[in-house]
Amino acid sequence: MGSFVEDGIHDAKSLETEKKQQTDRHVEGDEKFNDNPIEEVRLTVPTTDDPLLPALTFRTWVLGIISCSLLAFVNQFFQYRQNLLYVGPVSAQILVLPAGKLMAATLPSKPVKVPLTPWSFSLNPGPFNIKEHVLITIFAGCGSSGVYAVGIITIVKAFYERPMSAVAAMLLVQTTQLLGYGWAGLFRKYLVDSPYMWWPSNLVQVSLFRALHEVEKRTKGGLSRLQFFLLVFISSFVYYTVPGYLFPTLSFLSFVCLIWKDSITAQKIGSGLQGLGIGSFGLDWSTVAYMGSPLASPFFAIANYLVGFVLFLYVLVPIAYWNNLYEARRFPIMSPYTYDSAGQLYNITRVLNQKEFDLNHVGYENYSKVYLSIVFAFLYGLSFATLMASLSHVALFEGKKIWEMWKQTTSAVKDQFGDVHTRLMKNNYKAVPQWWFQIVLLVTFALSIFACEGFNRQLQLPWWGIVLACGMAFFFTLPVGVIQATTNMQPGLNVITELIIGYMYPGKPLANVAFKTYGYISMTQALSFLSDFKLGHYMKIPPRSMFIVQLVGTVIASTVCYGTAWWLLTSVDHICNKHLLPKGSPWTCPNDVVFYNASIIWGVVGPLRMFTSHGIYPQMNWFFLIGVLAPVPVWLLSRKFPEKKWIKYIHMPLILAGPGGLPSAKAVHYWSWAAVGIFFNYYIFKRYKGWWARHNYILSAALDAGLAFMGVLLYFALQSHDVDGPEWWGLENGDHCPLAICPTAPGIEVDGCPVF
Repeated sequence: MGSFVEDGIHDAKSLETEKKQQTDRHVEGDEKFNDNPIEEVRLTVPTTDDPLLPALTFRTWVLGIISCSLLAFVNQFFQYRQNLLYVGPVSAQILVLPAGKLMAATLPSKPVKVPLTPWSFSLNPGPFNIKEHVLITIFAGCGSSGVYAVGIITIVKAFYERPMSAVAAMLLVQTTQLLGYGWAGLFRKYLVDSPYMWWPSNLVQVSLFRALHEVEKRTKGGLSRLQFFLLVFISSFVYYTVPGYLFPTLSFLSFVCLIWKDSITAQKIGSGLQGLGIGSFGLDWSTVAYMGSPLASPFFAIANYLVGFVLFLYVLVPIAYWNNLYEARRFPIMSPYTYDSAGQLYNITRVLNQKEFDLNHVGYENYSKVYLSIVFAFLYGLSFATLMASLSHVALFEGKKIWEMWKQTTSAVKDQFGDVHTRLMKNNYKAVPQWWFQIVLLVTFALSIFACEGFNRQLQLPWWGIVLACGMAFFFTLPVGVIQATTNMQPGLNVITELIIGYMYPGKPLANVAFKTYGYISMTQALSFLSDFKLGHYMKIPPRSMFIVQLVGTVIASTVCYGTAWWLLTSVDHICNKHLLPKGSPWTCPNDVVFYNASIIWGVVGPLRMFTSHGIYPQMNWFFLIGVLAPVPVWLLSRKFPEKKWIKYIHMPLILAGPGGLPSAKAVHYWSWAAVGIFFNYYIFKRYKGWWARHNYILSAALDAGLAFMGVLLYFALQSHDVDGPEWWGLENGDHCPLAICPTAPGIEVDGCPVF
């Protein structure tokens, strides 16, 4: 009665039997049987369960749907703005706790009957509990993860300016998000039930849930965690009126440009948005957290990212640019756009057949090859290297451990062996039937074929492209899942999928991005589903409740993201086109600009005309080899000097991936993110560990939430009605470095720039 779907709770005898079995085994000294073989799991995850606690309750549905919808809306809304903002599920995880307790204190407990059915449920089945909290957070996680396919809708409507069926767009969004769930069920026994597949990132969530639900003793003269959250939330909410409305320039301060106002070289060096960003920083949390909250990133990762960023932007790029490699001085030093040989933005209409929407070979031969800014060009090389380095690093450093765990996993599955968590789940709850997954797979696969083959083939991808994309995603789900479940690393398929379809089906921009989305995101969604299942496994959540929450949450989040995107794309004039937007407009779509130009590079022109002798950048293929070899010296050093533990912290995949946020993220974002991250996760962590443990993640969530609420409020209350801040120097949503985008090659003419 305390829930809509309380699936398979056995009576208390099964729990007592389990406890007795555990005690007997413990007496026999069988440690591995009584607990998990992974030490980190033993130290973090409780080995107890109360199967009588209600989980999928009225409160779960209400708070889960609200948090899922709000996070989906806020994150999609900010995706189109100059300073992106990502609000993670941690914000909802903290906010719903007092809300849940308030509902438990105020709602009536009298059962409510469902009309025309024998079912009933309670609005208030008792105190708000940790299982409800976990399910609500998973609901919120569905909303915060974003919808990759929305980028396809954006480039069609805002960049290519072509019509698109609203039904086709909706089917694309839903199927790409749900397809991977269909085969995730096949890998549950290997990636969830196995005690050796431990998913390290979930332990952070487990720790936070336990901290929030343990009885808290407020220190004398101090603040509780909730009070601290509210104080920071209000401060962040109020402060964002300054960089978000009154003084946008605070987001991007580049002092070099303010001193040398007429020097192109100085502005290229100092601009935090269009140049190298030396001396730039931002006094705006949306600038600091553009690449994700630095407070949630460990110092080890920040340090590796920063090393890669510095070596790339301050060693490789200046050498290549000022030596005019690939005619680099004809273009801005950092830009996500594509250019022609004359230094102008690439006129895509000259090489596209408008009717068939594919490459016009005659037009291309008579126009120009595609050129990239030097940063953008090398970033593609680094993306090749990062993928290969991830595989090489995992094979060298983790290969033996993964292989041992995999052998133990297959043995455990064969022998029906499980740790205490697996046994508790199997004894206390009914498993999700395999046919549930099969139904999801069949329905979404059929709708995927219909979305691509129907609607006059608007997405350009033929049926065999869907089959190939699903085949790739299915093939990689298990090996990549094993890597992620043991090392917390997930090698992506985005570059490989673009490359494969670019060679197989060239000249079709939408076919390229659709194939990439179906191939890359369906694997990612399958692993996200399994990761959440493992969290539920640790927290003893009924599996059927988990399945329902993830499925419903994904459908709701996809619908909200789609609706938000469609609304903004049809209501904001010139959205994503910074050349036509009014001064100071935040609607510049930095991620979608990159996505659009990738569709030109991989789809319209294709890798054959970009990265072979037919194009400008064939040397980028050497980065595949560089990536394979990069971890080898570190591995050899770690073997030769095992006593020097610091060597293992040199993480080549992270170093190579460090600059990967460019050119969407800018130098000002990197420096602001790194400065705050190093301060809190190195200095504060070492000097004030107690404060860090108690407040660090709550500080991050409060800053995110305050900024998000004020950003949305400012838009609806003022900016949507064209009520801008006072007209003055600080209103510019930029860094006052107009010359940073100017070419330095002789004879290149660009509006607003001197000609050399």
